[in-house]
Amino acid sequence: MEKKIPITIDGREVEAAAGQMILEAARENGIFIPTLCHYPGTTKVGACRVCVVDVEGARSLVASCCMPVSPGMVVRTDTKKVRDAQRLIVELLWASGDHNCLTCEQNGNCDLQNLVYWLELETPRFSIQFPKYKPETTNTMISRDLNKCILCGRCIRACNEIQVNEVLDFSKRGSRAKVGPAFDADYIDSECFFCGECADVCPVGAITFRQSRFKGRPWEMQKVKTTCTYCGVGCQMDLNINNGKIVKVTGNRDYAQPNGGSLCIKGRFGLDFVNNPDRLKKPLIRKEKGGELTEASWDEALELIAKKFGEIKKKDGADSIAGLSSARCTNEENYLFQKFMRAVVGTNNVDHCARL
Repeated sequence: MEKKIPITIDGREVEAAAGQMILEAARENGIFIPTLCHYPGTTKVGACRVCVVDVEGARSLVASCCMPVSPGMVVRTDTKKVRDAQRLIVELLWASGDHNCLTCEQNGNCDLQNLVYWLELETPRFSIQFPKYKPETTNTMISRDLNKCILCGRCIRACNEIQVNEVLDFSKRGSRAKVGPAFDADYIDSECFFCGECADVCPVGAITFRQSRFKGRPWEMQKVKTTCTYCGVGCQMDLNINNGKIVKVTGNRDYAQPNGGSLCIKGRFGLDFVNNPDRLKKPLIRKEKGGELTEASWDEALELIAKKFGEIKKKDGADSIAGLSSARCTNEENYLFQKFMRAVVGTNNVDHCARL
């Protein structure tokens, strides 16, 4: 049985697992501690210090995301000292960036915005001065506005530790510090795979999905869980739908298997075909040899296919027919397809597009 460690948080006696951080123990027991840089499944860095708490006996406030629990530890999360420190941190972040919520895609789903409201801040005590970087719009998938970046490092750790693409990192020092690919390159000129993980984990509006720009606010989105059809892995994802159209695709860490919320470039951004006006929605057949393709019912199309298969098999034999299956089908559908080719058509000429 796992050993439990007794600690006290805000006057409540709770039990935590050995090696667990104060933040994790608090959240497991329904006690709220704010965070910005913390992201589950990545290295604990304690960079933003928003999660500071008062630990009895400690010389100063400690970052709860990096401090392991110890027997008899007494923690306070809501003292004046803690709140004053959190307000100072949030005000500094607010003043050092261009956080104009009116036009920001993250309005309503922004961790910094939520913290400003939670801490009841009207305006920062410091003058707002941001670096005035030029927003990056050189690709069709991801937009970056480093004027909004709070240097939390979540995108870096997601890129390096979750996706293991190792494209992003910090560069420069102090007030000139910034996040990006090597040599301060745009995404399009870097080794970026465009998986979109960085945009998914960004707590503010510094990295966003360009396809969804001005397509709907977060509270207008209807999220529909579905399975990606681009390959046979079966990745789970959320379709963000507004006005009956897919606006963007996001991951969801609650769907543990098989992808844990991560997606590839196809699953994340390959959605334009859904509402493309050129997309075929009905079968097209040639009713006469050399004639034009015309719309038909599924029954008509399948009847024509069966007739043609029968004619070819009768004339040239079953091995004159071959079948190519799809990685976008389920395992069960692919099984049925090869069974159809072998048992009905009578040929072993079956292959799969994943081999191409």
